[in-house]
Amino acid sequence: MTGKPFSPACERNRDPILAVLREFFSDCRHVLEIGSGSGQHAVHFAAAMPWLDWQCSDRTEYLPGIRMWIEEAELANTPAPVELDVADARWPRAASDSGHFDAVFTANTLHIMGWAEVEAFFAGVGQVLDGRDMAPAATRAGSGAPSSGALRHLLPQAGEGLESGSVAAQGEPGSALRGNNSGVLVVYGPFNHGGAYSSDGNREFDGWLKARDPRSGIRDFEAVDALANMIGLQRVADVAMPANNRCLVWRRTARDLPSPA
Repeated sequence: MTGKPFSPACERNRDPILAVLREFFSDCRHVLEIGSGSGQHAVHFAAAMPWLDWQCSDRTEYLPGIRMWIEEAELANTPAPVELDVADARWPRAASDSGHFDAVFTANTLHIMGWAEVEAFFAGVGQVLDGRDMAPAATRAGSGAPSSGALRHLLPQAGEGLESGSVAAQGEPGSALRGNNSGVLVVYGPFNHGGAYSSDGNREFDGWLKARDPRSGIRDFEAVDALANMIGLQRVADVAMPANNRCLVWRRTARDLPSPA
């Protein structure tokens, strides 16, 4: 690799995403970013939120580019990136007393994965996010996460250049539950609601995704939210972002977790 990887979409969306993360990661200390891609988001967010230990992760082929961004930035809160394929049972541990992360972030990944990998993503988050020991039994070790497929990154952003929206939340982000032994998941990307596209641009983007890989595609919010609920996460915000994207925010605390079956 002769130069750092670069994603124009990361440059455009980083500040709207940061505004959401500042709100919901304000009481967090250890963040796992899944699918760090170029590494641009990591250095921008870690510099803006120095109280966080920002752990990058991605598949092996993306790690050299991430390292280049991290090494150039020379931040104290960005440890070396770690290998992670969501379908692999071996997920990283946090540098915390419990070994759990109190926050997980991912951007533009769920529509790139096949559905089996989306399921594996949530199963893995259920293992490493704070509150894991209280999660439903089906999400604990040995539950048999799907093992096929792979993440791919640096694709065009959904609806890029076609439409833009204002940053607004459905609900009140400030009402997010806070407290000890809790974890936060933030997922950025395009989503359908009620099976309907949010824009013509997203419809076109979904067609492009499926043409290159039939397993991929823009996910229905309701299906993703159901997976989050299965690991004891409750949605606390759905924030409208530019270019017809969303930031979905879930939080898990003891009182949110479902009772064992």
